[in-house]
Amino acid sequence: MFKKILIANRGEIALRVVRTCRDLGIKTVAVYSTIDSESMHVRLADEAVCIGEPSIKKSYLNPVPILAAAEITNADAVHPGAGFLSENPDFASMVAKHKMTFIGPTSEQIKMFGDKLLAKKLMKKNGLTVIPGSERYLKNIEEAKSIAKKIGYPVILKAGSGGGGKGIRVIKNEKNLIPSYSLVKQEVQNSFGNENIYLEKFFENPKHIEIQIIGDKKGKVVHLGERDCSIQRNRQKIIEETPSPILSEKERNYICNLVVKTIKKIRYESLGTVEMLYKNGKFYFMEMNTRVQIEHTITERVTGIDLIKQQIKIAAGQDIKFDQKDIRNGGHSIQCRINAEDPLTFIPSPGRIQEYHAPGGPGVRIDSALYAGCIVPHHYDNLISKVIIYSRNRNEAILRLKRCLIEYVINGIKTNIPLHLKILNNEDYISGNYHINWLEQFLSIQN
Repeated sequence: MFKKILIANRGEIALRVVRTCRDLGIKTVAVYSTIDSESMHVRLADEAVCIGEPSIKKSYLNPVPILAAAEITNADAVHPGAGFLSENPDFASMVAKHKMTFIGPTSEQIKMFGDKLLAKKLMKKNGLTVIPGSERYLKNIEEAKSIAKKIGYPVILKAGSGGGGKGIRVIKNEKNLIPSYSLVKQEVQNSFGNENIYLEKFFENPKHIEIQIIGDKKGKVVHLGERDCSIQRNRQKIIEETPSPILSEKERNYICNLVVKTIKKIRYESLGTVEMLYKNGKFYFMEMNTRVQIEHTITERVTGIDLIKQQIKIAAGQDIKFDQKDIRNGGHSIQCRINAEDPLTFIPSPGRIQEYHAPGGPGVRIDSALYAGCIVPHHYDNLISKVIIYSRNRNEAILRLKRCLIEYVINGIKTNIPLHLKILNNEDYISGNYHINWLEQFLSIQN
């Protein structure tokens, strides 16, 4: 097992990794930008090293000071957390070249799934149904028009790499395709440094279902059930739950077992999440994330398995100690992402936390690095906390979650807690009758 792990991230996910390392008896090294010097992950880690200015390009996205910090502290492994460099194959390779272990899949696997078209081809070859669309990156507008005509409108233009909802545009007809093509290409170039875009069939109002898998270095793969992540704004998830309120047990077993079969064929190792669209009783592969997901928490609640702990053990060469039959998914779990933003305009709301009180009680988990007096900087993602609820059934979980959101005190900045309460009180949500475009439609009615 590792003696010391450097955590190449910040905020609640860095703190999450620190805590699991403590549970395993592993020393930790936090890295931080100058504005994060008083952050909770810095305070609780065994050591901490400043890696640069607040700009992400000069700190959390700069591998040079991160690797230097790992070397001077004699870390023998690097945990990338979620976001930043977590799905960067070059960073994973650099860690290995410095004789340290990257806690995640191989750089080759990260690269393979980072190319979304390559990932689609691989998964289709190994048994998953993929969304109809272009099989290579688009060369010109004429090629885009030809494919769109073949698969039928509406279609969606997508970036070949990256994420966060960037480089995506829904096209209803050919008239809109021509200007959108140039705009998406430019956005992708600005965001990801290339012009790789592709085109897919756009499904009206599907569900977003993802399957959590774990694979070890000997080829063993198990799944830990599915998550429903369909409550989204601008392609960004804000509420996730497990199990999905819409899937039957037969559908759940079918897709989870099919994903395991597919992942085994490619001998994937570490945590991974296979993201699917679900429409009219069919599942379509979208992409695979090769890191721990922000919403891993709800899977932990229903299975009792610490995913970060498993991720670290697999990176250290240990086998998965349990079989598929040993995993018991019981009860219901829901997570709300608390963002520092105006709940009506969604304008970011950075600032200093003046008063902080987290909710508690049975079945309540709060993953956050907030405390009274801390600063929420404007330089980073505005996710500041995750409220995770577990109960015997979905109705009880919703009631418990509403109680916790009412109790939660975060003063000094604005948050989206009022929006979460509106969603949780809506009949569509309560009945499970929602999809990936539901929140936008709900907000348009509210406004």
